[in-house]
Amino acid sequence: MAGGKEVKTLLLSQDDLLKVGVTNMADCIDVIEGVFSLIGKGDYLMGGPLQNEHGQMIYFPDEERFPGMPVSGPDRRFMSMIGYLGGKYKICGEKWYGSNPANTSRGLPRSILTTILNDADTGAPFAIMSGNQISAMRTGAVPGVIARHLARKGSKVVGVIGGGVVNRGGLLAIKTAVPTIEEAVLYDINLEKGRKWAEEESKALNIKVSVTTNIEEAIRPADVVAIATGGNVVPRIEKEWLKKGALVIFTGDADFDPEAYSENTVFADNWKMHQAFIADGKEHPKGLEAVSVVAPSYHLLLAIQAGKFDEKKVRNLGDVVNGIDKGRSSDDEIIMFVTGGMPLHDIAWGKTLYDRAVKEGLGQEFCFFKEAYWR
Repeated sequence: MAGGKEVKTLLLSQDDLLKVGVTNMADCIDVIEGVFSLIGKGDYLMGGPLQNEHGQMIYFPDEERFPGMPVSGPDRRFMSMIGYLGGKYKICGEKWYGSNPANTSRGLPRSILTTILNDADTGAPFAIMSGNQISAMRTGAVPGVIARHLARKGSKVVGVIGGGVVNRGGLLAIKTAVPTIEEAVLYDINLEKGRKWAEEESKALNIKVSVTTNIEEAIRPADVVAIATGGNVVPRIEKEWLKKGALVIFTGDADFDPEAYSENTVFADNWKMHQAFIADGKEHPKGLEAVSVVAPSYHLLLAIQAGKFDEKKVRNLGDVVNGIDKGRSSDDEIIMFVTGGMPLHDIAWGKTLYDRAVKEGLGQEFCFFKEAYWR
C-alpha cells in the first residue's frame, strides 16, 4: 500500500495461501457468486475499448522469426488479464501468466500465474501473489455457481470431459454446490492418466469415478457435463447424446452442431466478453480461429458468424444470481453454458485471501521505494 511517499506490497506464496484457505471451495463459490452479481449490475471493468476483454494475449508467430522467439502451438501463450471490481472491493488487479504444455515434462504446471492487486486510486500494488491455486479454484468455482443455479434438482451424474486441473476444481465445485451428485464419468484420451485422475477424485470426493476413452459413454448418463480439454484435440459431441435436462458447461471448447445451440437454452458468464472475442478475431489475419485457444465459446461464435444462431438469445448468469432471470424453466430443458474466465474472479478471491493473510501476519513485505527517486 502507499503510505505517505512510501510504496510497499505484500508477497504471498502458495504456502501462505494454503494456510488461509485458498482450497476452500465452499467459500470460493460464495465469493465468485458475489462477483457474478456485480457483473450483472455492471459494477466492473475489464480491458480494451469495449471494457470487457478477456485479456491481452501475445500471439506467437507460426515460425521462429529470431533465435529464441517462441512460436505458436496449442495452449502456448502469454496473457495479461486486467480488471476493476466494484462492490465491497473497489480495487484493480491483474492475472499475468505464461502457458506451455511442455512444462509438464519438466515437472511444472502448464501455466505459471501471478495475481497482482492494486489500489484503484493511487495505482500502487499492495499484493503480489502466487496465482496458480487462486486461478484453479476460481476457475473451478464458476461451474459450481452455474450448477447451483441451473442444474436440474436431484442431479446425480457428472460427465467430465478432460482430466486436468480445470476439471479437478470443476468437479469439486459441482459436488460442493449440488450435494446429490454421487458419480462422475471421466472421458480422457490418455487412459492411464485418466485412471489415476479418477482414483484420486474418487477418494477426495467420496463418489464413484470411472474412466472411459469413449466420449459418448461420459455424455449420455450425465446430468451435468463439464468440458475442459486442452491441447489441439477439440472433442466432438453429438447433440443426440445429451440427456433431457442436462446442463453442459463449456470451460473448454467442444465441437457441437449449430443446432445444439439453437434447439436448446444458451447462457454465458458475461456475453459482452464473448462479443469482445469476435472483435479480436476481426483484427487478426486468421480471423476468429485466432481466439479459439482462449474462447470456449468458439464453436458458438462460429454458429453466430454463419447466421445459424441469434446471439440475442444468450442469457447471462448475473441476471439469474440477481433474480432478474428465473433460470431453468423445466426438468427437461437442456442448458448450454459458455464461460471464458475473467480476471474479476482472480481479483475477488485473491483479495479475500489477502485480507485473511494480513490478519494472520503472513507473507513478506517488499518496499518498492521509501520515496520515488524521480516524480
